Amino acid sequence: MNIEINQLADRVERFVRDIVIPYEQDPRNTAHGPLQELIDELRTKARQAGVLTPHIRPDGTHLTQRQTATVLIRTGLSPLGPLACNTNAPDEGNMFLLGKVASPAQKERFLEPVVRGEVRSAFLMTEPADDQGAGSDPSMLQTTAVQEGDDWIINGRKTFITGFQGAGVGIVMANTGSAGKVAASMFLVKLPNPAIRVERVLETIDSSFAGGHSLLKIENLRVPREQMLGEPGQGFALAQIRLSPARLSHCMRWLGACQRAHEIATAYACQRRAFGKLLIEHEGVGFQLADNLIDLKQVELMIDWCAGVLDSGSPGISESSMTKVAAADALFRIADRCVQVMGGTGVSGDTVVAQVFREVRAFRIYDGPTEVHKWSLAKKLKRDHLQAVS
Repeated sequence: MNIEINQLADRVERFVRDIVIPYEQDPRNTAHGPLQELIDELRTKARQAGVLTPHIRPDGTHLTQRQTATVLIRTGLSPLGPLACNTNAPDEGNMFLLGKVASPAQKERFLEPVVRGEVRSAFLMTEPADDQGAGSDPSMLQTTAVQEGDDWIINGRKTFITGFQGAGVGIVMANTGSAGKVAASMFLVKLPNPAIRVERVLETIDSSFAGGHSLLKIENLRVPREQMLGEPGQGFALAQIRLSPARLSHCMRWLGACQRAHEIATAYACQRRAFGKLLIEHEGVGFQLADNLIDLKQVELMIDWCAGVLDSGSPGISESSMTKVAAADALFRIADRCVQVMGGTGVSGDTVVAQVFREVRAFRIYDGPTEVHKWSLAKKLKRDHLQAVS
């Protein structure tokens, strides 16, 4: 690994541990995510420390996926770390996508303010189940975009839109097809926009995403043709460019969070005494922490393997699915053991462990539930077998 990247990652870790972690108990860190005032304060400090948007070089190029992992794992040591360093979801994934496919004019207007940490962004794809809209199956897309002259008029509803409250840029997925056919397209929108209304901010078990997760109503949103990302009907293809790296970035950040939770649980077990000895000396506790070490290393290796696949130029669709499933399940086991080892303290707000547990539980759903990824992998197994024997 490049010495410069390791030094950058070390600076990020010092910043998160020394500056960001003390903010975890700040009252501006709410159940619907940190308030914008807190984010701005942290980003000012990250900018001063030279660790704002560390995964993108000054010339606008992106670190390799392996280099990104080295940095993003460190930002994840606190749930506030990714927001402070501007490596959070959905911004990090949106930056990656726009950096790959946006036009120069689109980059200047929509990408650069996000890279500079001046605004946040949102990705408007998922739709409400009661509308029979797109979720894990994007082909169920109900939001429509109809061309009217040089503009597109968008109508529909979206849900679980992370970070929409307070965002300055939105990427909207809508169906530009006709005659009942789905032809997904992406549109760039400046936010807030009166045509997109928040019906409510959902109550969820996680709380690390700024603005929470919103249910939205889109009514007659007018978008100029030049704000379409790519060409009509390219939405699903563009989404694939974003999805694999974004899944992997989630794994990176939450690995950092679980490393921190494991540190806290280990320190607790090495200090707390019960039944005449330290907790860690009881096999029922010590073995759980040993299992954590094994799972942490396995997640690290899966991330490195998948990052290498992506860096080779492969889209890494199956590899990112495997990594997402393995990482999400292992990280949940780690966080669960940390809570168990710490007992009552583990379920309290006295440490960040309980929050990490909640966040990682949600990760088993976000970016595709475990079962959907396994279903996709099973389909590939069948397809590969049939091709091999034909």
